[in-house]
This record gives sequence, C-alpha cells and structure tokens, in this order.
Amino acid sequence: MSMLIVRTVTEMRSQVSQWHADGESVAVVPTMGALHEGHLSLVRAAKGRAGRVIVTLFVNPTQFNNSEDLATYPRDESTDAGRLEAEHVDVLFAPDIDQMYPDGFATEVTVSRLSEGLCGAHRPGHFDGVATVVTKLLLQTQADAAFFGEKDYQQLAIIRRLALDLDIPVDIVGVSTVREADGLAMSSRNVRLSAMAREQAPALAEALARAGASIEAGDSIVASLETAQGALLKAGFAEVEYFELRDAETLEPVTALKRPARLLAAAWLDNVRLIDNMAVLPPMSRHQEH
Repeated sequence: MSMLIVRTVTEMRSQVSQWHADGESVAVVPTMGALHEGHLSLVRAAKGRAGRVIVTLFVNPTQFNNSEDLATYPRDESTDAGRLEAEHVDVLFAPDIDQMYPDGFATEVTVSRLSEGLCGAHRPGHFDGVATVVTKLLLQTQADAAFFGEKDYQQLAIIRRLALDLDIPVDIVGVSTVREADGLAMSSRNVRLSAMAREQAPALAEALARAGASIEAGDSIVASLETAQGALLKAGFAEVEYFELRDAETLEPVTALKRPARLLAAAWLDNVRLIDNMAVLPPMSRHQEH
C-alpha cells in the first residue's frame, strides 16, 4: 500500500484510532523535513518497534530565533515524501500552519531547568517552540512511541521530561547520531557549508572525542574543555558558543565524573551553527558496558 499524505488533525486521529482498534502499535518520527540519512535511521528504528509508522513534516516557525534562518530552511516535500515512501512509511503527516496554530492560539509549553543553558542560553524561546509543537504532535498522532535523534541531546531531554510531566502516554526513544564517513554529525544545515568549511567541520566531532577520552582517563575536566575549544578555533571555527560537560539525565554541569555524562558543543563555522555531543562514562559504567 502506498504512503498516505495527511494534512489535518481530524484525519490523522481517525487513521490512528482505526489502527489502535485493530490492535496495531503506532510510532511517530517528528521532523521539519529536509530529510537525510539521520532521519531515515529514526524511521528504521520506528519500523523495528511498531507496526505502523507516521513521519510528521512541519517547519515550526515558533522555534526559529532568526527570520532569515526560517526563510532559508530547506523545504522539498516531494523529495522527502519519495524517501519516506521508499522506507515504507505508512503516513506522512504534513499539516499547514492553520492546523497547528489556528487563530487565537495562546498556549505555550515551557520545560524549566532543562531548557536553560547550552542551546537555551543562545536561542531564547527556541525550546518553548519545540516543546509546544512536539506536545501537539504527540497528542495529534496519539502514537505509542516517538523517535528523536541524540544529536539534539538537550531537545531529547526536554521532550522526555514534558512527556513524563504532562502524563502523555508515549515512550520517547532516543536514537544514536548518524555521522558522515569523516565523523561529522548529519544535519540539514550541513549543505550550507562551503567546500573548505566542510573539510574543517569534522574537527567538532574530533574535539568531542578527544575531550571525552581525556576526561574518562581522569584528566582535568576544565583543562580538557579548554583544550577542545582551542582546537576548534585553530581548526577554523569562528566562535565556540559552548563546550560543556553535563549530567546525561539532568543536564546539570559536571565537575567530577561520577555518573554518566554528556559532552555538548555548539560552534560557528562559515556562518553555520553546528552542534554535536558525545557520551562520557565514569569507570564503573564503562566496565558494565563491556
């Protein structure tokens, strides 16, 4: 059966109700389109978990801080639809702005603490926009599980929290970051990099890996973070917005590695903002993994 493209909440809910009545499980993969292999890995993970898979496509204006960024965000629904059809997705849910934010819309979802610092400090209001639209998509699709990439790690932590706090009956599943052959985390924004910047871009993943190995080996956290930031500037990055070690669950700053942690970074290269992160584990957790 070919993929169905759904534009309205009513139609979406009707379809999911039918699946649930038939005893089928439903997974959703929320996206803003411009799909790449990273998104498709989420789709495959969703298909491995549920009998029916919905991919949402909505470029959410409320999470953009910059109107130029919103205007230049890549949009190509027909190409995206072709990729999803090839993955045997059941429904592409592509609502328009009036479906998501009808006249009089006045509600915002804010997840405090987790949305402060890191990207939240540099993109005011961004995570309120994300939390609001994801809450709506989870309620609109009524999926049993929702799949998000670990590349947007702070976003994933926020979504886990809002689903828990608002009693939304959905399992939030994080999926490992998909990388290019040279280590660069896949992102829809990578296409904006010049040829030279694209060659420099893998330095972000390299700096994270080196800092993580250094911290796991017992080196000073402060010194490891400073070295990493210096390496990025030397590699050609114009600015390092942040390069921090945070608790993997609470996102609180980490000064001593006693629990699983996460290195998170955002840096500017060729007028493109790149983000990435990597796990950093204390000795006990590392032994348990092997």
